[in-house]
Amino acid sequence: MIEKIDFHIKELENMKIYPNELFFLGNTELLQRRKISIVGSRKISQYSRTQIGLLSQLFAKHGFVIVSGAAMGTDTVAHLNAGASNTIGVAGTGLDKRYPALNKKLIENIETKGLMLSQFAPSTESFPSNFPKRNEVVVALGEILIVSECELKSGTMHSINFAKAMGKDIYVLPQRLGESQGTNHLLENGFAKPIYNIEKFVSEISGKKIVKTTDPILEYFQTNPLYDEAITKYPNETFEYELSGKIVIENGIVTLG
Repeated sequence: MIEKIDFHIKELENMKIYPNELFFLGNTELLQRRKISIVGSRKISQYSRTQIGLLSQLFAKHGFVIVSGAAMGTDTVAHLNAGASNTIGVAGTGLDKRYPALNKKLIENIETKGLMLSQFAPSTESFPSNFPKRNEVVVALGEILIVSECELKSGTMHSINFAKAMGKDIYVLPQRLGESQGTNHLLENGFAKPIYNIEKFVSEISGKKIVKTTDPILEYFQTNPLYDEAITKYPNETFEYELSGKIVIENGIVTLG
């Protein structure tokens, strides 16, 4: 049942205007935990998919909640790898719409185990003007903003501008020249910091020592491969690890269980 938030959320004071209404489905206790916002391109590269997958897994493993927009691409990778119970999805529609339709199963899982939020009343459609407002909530909730990749003219740049206005630290994945011109622009102009080492970065933000797994097959699965690639590389292990719950297959992507 869709309900309204009836308490104050301190992090949202960073927004230009505190939301008049905020609807939710799920576990509002996640709002009390440390949170990391992750945004980026819907057309995410395999490189960024791998790194965002690792970041989301490690942050969730060390007590953080991942906040993103439940969209395709970067958002999906972040939510899946954090696990539904460690994720907050912020919708740009009414919560009864479960938009985008391709992520319906993911969103339903977050509603059950995690938390879905929306500023928009039930039945509100996916109007383009909704999504910058959605992005502002995503950014406000997190301690920092992590950007996978983006172009200079993209919705992700709205999120980045919100983070700059809020004084949030912005971190980006280093990308090749000619690619992800948005994040490269941020680095060139000193608006963002690069993430060069996943474990070291998570350790610095969390204040905890990060220990790598000693299972080489799990290390491979931790890179968030596509299921078809995994079953080709490790056919028996993929089947066994899925049965044992060590990995989960969702939307054709392998994540740690």
